[in-house]
Amino acid sequence: MITLYPAIDLKDGNCVRLFKGDMNAATVFNDNPADQAAAFVDAGCKWLHIVDLNGAFAGEPVNHAAVTAILKRTNVPMQLGGGIRDIATMERWLDAGVSRLILGTLAVKDPDLVKEACRLFPGKIAVGIDALKGMVAVEGWAEQSTLEVTTLAMKFEDAGVAAIIHTDIDRDGTLEGVNAYASSLLADAVSIPVIASGGVKDLDDIQACVDCGNLEGVITGRAIYDGGMDLKAALRIAGKERE
Repeated sequence: MITLYPAIDLKDGNCVRLFKGDMNAATVFNDNPADQAAAFVDAGCKWLHIVDLNGAFAGEPVNHAAVTAILKRTNVPMQLGGGIRDIATMERWLDAGVSRLILGTLAVKDPDLVKEACRLFPGKIAVGIDALKGMVAVEGWAEQSTLEVTTLAMKFEDAGVAAIIHTDIDRDGTLEGVNAYASSLLADAVSIPVIASGGVKDLDDIQACVDCGNLEGVITGRAIYDGGMDLKAALRIAGKERE
């Protein structure tokens, strides 16, 4: 059994999906993110995964209005990433009702601040590890670091990180299939729960993540927006025990 996180990526106030993280290759799926979030909750989703894409590039939150509108319309936990780079911003989002904050660029550039955030906000901090050919990318995926994924993840063992969101950038938004194997290898290497992300294509991908037996969840976006994967069926598979 895993958690299925429907993705709402925010660009210029719209709900979009990118192709391999390219901001110039964005498809708008809904111009009212709050409506989209409400539809996901009505379908049975127990969590929402929100990313402020403009914020990820700007280094500070940009899509405040859209995030706030989603919070007002829904009553399930939300994890939020994009442009969260300091304690004050974390406090503001948590006070606004966000359940979990995703720190990606900070995890590479200031891991001590991430650890401090885990101490200040227990159970509220997730680390986003976005992988490009096995190496970590930052700044909205615009920069590639020299850090290997597992090396970065292991820095946060015993820090109190609630989850690691492992995204395969080469697959994100491509519908080429989730890299459940790579995410499962990462989950084997650390004690922190791992959520797989990037490339989910169909119900078989959801089943593959369940079958790994060591993943906490999976994030899906384009597959449900394009209508190629039935969300309710995906939720049923995610909610079953490993076969």
